[in-house]
Amino acid sequence: MNPQHQLLSAKDIFVHFPLKSGGASGKARRVSAVNGVSFEVNKGETLGLVGESGCGKTTLGRALVRIGHGVVGGTVVFDGREISSLSNRAFGPLRKEMQMIFQDPFGSLNPRLTIGQTIAEVLAVHRLAKGEAARQKTLELLDIVGLNSEYADRYPHEFSGGQRQRVGIARALAVNPSFIICDEPVSALDVSIQSQIINLLKDLQRDFGLTYLFIAHDLSVVEYISDRVAVMYLGKIVEITSSQELYANPKHPYTRALLSSIPVPEPDGKRERILLKGDLPGPMHIPSGCSFHPRCPVAKPECSKREPRLLPLDGNDAHRVSCLLYE
Repeated sequence: MNPQHQLLSAKDIFVHFPLKSGGASGKARRVSAVNGVSFEVNKGETLGLVGESGCGKTTLGRALVRIGHGVVGGTVVFDGREISSLSNRAFGPLRKEMQMIFQDPFGSLNPRLTIGQTIAEVLAVHRLAKGEAARQKTLELLDIVGLNSEYADRYPHEFSGGQRQRVGIARALAVNPSFIICDEPVSALDVSIQSQIINLLKDLQRDFGLTYLFIAHDLSVVEYISDRVAVMYLGKIVEITSSQELYANPKHPYTRALLSSIPVPEPDGKRERILLKGDLPGPMHIPSGCSFHPRCPVAKPECSKREPRLLPLDGNDAHRVSCLLYE
């Protein structure tokens, strides 16, 4: 991928959370949520990030914008600037460029503030507008996301889930970002409302030149909105390629299992459902070698001993797979 076209490049990102074990020893331990993840996001594209719940998708997204208390390592380059070594104070101005839309549209809004106050607060914090200018900007943002201006004086509990998510989108847009992390933005919404929000995000991307990291577990939604897709398992990316290539020609056994679970409206009997053995292991009990091998239907003895690398498939850097079957 041409570095000149990259908005964000992450290399060997890890996130772990310190713990203390029970008992008198108090021996220090840690939970490894993200383990050496590398990927790039091109300007103006949507990179989908998929995987089972608990695989580290949200933790990775939050680490990029420094939300949370985990210990983070690795290198992040944003718009040509290395930002991972910046202090929190130096990172502050970049928050205008990197915003996040949260999964829970109600929990992410302050119930004591009106919608107008919520958006105006963002403008004030970043010193973009105040007073009447902030009010006018707020009304403009509500109109952009499809809400009436009269809603500015209402509180979050007076809105539906879809309307609250539109408010969350307006809040993210308030600071004119170039990169937005969408953390399961439609998973809490009804199916009919999901399509409205997805189409709104696509329209905003076209109108404002936005770049998205779209985190989700609904593979149908990801296929519709994403240009490329990264598949994550137990804190690692196991496959990454274009959306069209992934859905037509999945290579990693985990990717194949995920895609086999997508419901089809008129099943013709040709799709084979791949059922994985057991449950996703906890982050404190990651298997040796390939972390997927205990559940993999095609695992070999070597898979439990050697950890695979994320490598180009047949020399094609646009399609990378982390599986010993292809090394």
